[in-house]
Amino acid sequence: MRSSGKSLVSGLALSLAIGLPALAAGPVVKTTNGPVEGVESGTVAAFKGVPFAAPPVGPLRWRAPQAPAAWTAVRSAAEYGPDCAQNPFPGDAAPLGVKPAEDCLYVNVWTPKDAINTKAKKPVMVWIYGGGFVNGGSSPSVYAGDRFARDGVVLVSFNYRVGRFGFFAHPALSAENADGGLLGNYAFMDQIAALKWVQANIEAFGGDPGNVTIFGESAGGISVNALLTTPLAQGLFHKAIIQSGGGRPRLLPSLPIKAAPGERSAESVGVAFAAKAGVTGEGPQALAALRALPADAVVDGLNMATSGVPTWNGGPMYDGRIVTKPVLDAFAAGEWTKMPVMVGATGADGFFFGGTRDQVFAPFGERRAEAETLYDPTGDGDIKVYGWKAAGDRMFIEPAREVARTLSAQGAPVWSFRFSYVAESQRHEWWSAPHATEIPFVFDTVDARYGAALTPADAAAAKAAHAYWIAFAANGAPEPAGQPAWPRYDAAGDAIIDFTNDGVKAGADPLKARLDLVQATTPKPAGQ
Repeated sequence: MRSSGKSLVSGLALSLAIGLPALAAGPVVKTTNGPVEGVESGTVAAFKGVPFAAPPVGPLRWRAPQAPAAWTAVRSAAEYGPDCAQNPFPGDAAPLGVKPAEDCLYVNVWTPKDAINTKAKKPVMVWIYGGGFVNGGSSPSVYAGDRFARDGVVLVSFNYRVGRFGFFAHPALSAENADGGLLGNYAFMDQIAALKWVQANIEAFGGDPGNVTIFGESAGGISVNALLTTPLAQGLFHKAIIQSGGGRPRLLPSLPIKAAPGERSAESVGVAFAAKAGVTGEGPQALAALRALPADAVVDGLNMATSGVPTWNGGPMYDGRIVTKPVLDAFAAGEWTKMPVMVGATGADGFFFGGTRDQVFAPFGERRAEAETLYDPTGDGDIKVYGWKAAGDRMFIEPAREVARTLSAQGAPVWSFRFSYVAESQRHEWWSAPHATEIPFVFDTVDARYGAALTPADAAAAKAAHAYWIAFAANGAPEPAGQPAWPRYDAAGDAIIDFTNDGVKAGADPLKARLDLVQATTPKPAGQ
């Protein structure tokens, strides 16, 4: 029997009058800024687009994140907020799901729905996306946290400013902050603010603020390194996973905010950008003009394909507060918050931008012949393969090993991994897993990544990787039931776990000879 519109209205009125929830209402959580209503799906509740900071627009452009305005009415948390302003990269393996905007500082939470408002103390994982510090956001479908929540973890993701919004310096900004405020690395400030939001709010979602694991890939992995080494993030998380986070100097080197006259600095790059945008001077009027530029003018076409332009400072800079020195130097000096760490890279990590055989092997100097034997033993291999292997070893794989060696030498519990599994539909093109391809396996969102091409073997590989990440977050050691044991890392044993096409395998690193050669031929910084 079909209800009339009149009786439906009466039912709603009665529900409201006696305090019952309205029809189709989602779960409500009261955050420190106001109540939010999520969406249930099966055993999972999702809360998206929750502000963790005020919109960083107008006078708040290039300032540390500020507290958001409070609200009293229940706010819908059914949809993602905008990803941060950028020029999306057409070839991105994790395309944005929403339109970018400068108003972008939002957090998302997926949690087991029966944990909400119960102080369930579920382990918490906080995801930090990559994108070369010029692209990326929390909305891509492969970053959805519902599979973590399904398996008992509260998964948090958030946006942080990228490109010139996230990393920018200018003499006028330095003058404005002459009293010692934070400068330059606004993206890292956003990350710290998001982690503070987690500490203040995650218990209401069923999470344990005393058991927070951060994990990030590429620029997100570099961010994890930075958060481990800054005192400003101490106490905000308890375990860390570094996926393709490098460790040695990057292709785009970190600049100091200020430098000696004639030397390149983040400020000099900011002045060059301002001039290109038609803004001159170094006083308050120049800063006001820069803050008045449309967001698209600040982006100015910047993305991962154009990040070599002279008006981009390359991302993280030495600001003296968050980033003070190269990350390996900080780790070696013990200037980091010691905790359990997982660190690794993919089997075909990095990027090969083309070139000649000489360009591939010249960096090995006097040991070139040894390198040619290791990377191209037949002498007639495909340059894409041996060139990519050499580039990836230098960019990500050997630096990950050096991070593992440095941290484990100080007594920290460290586990080193390699992700070599290639989806069956991609094996005609790739001999091992390229950069960022482990992410949908870790999130168990391979169905969103591969669709109809997904195979049972792909799904099984995802279940395994996902289980190791969850076990580490839950217990501080990657020891999931029913999976091969993963030995703790030490330099003498050089043991890793490798997610291969033939299953999960633990043992001595098969790339040891290559990585030893890369380490021996890596230029040492001045004074070392």
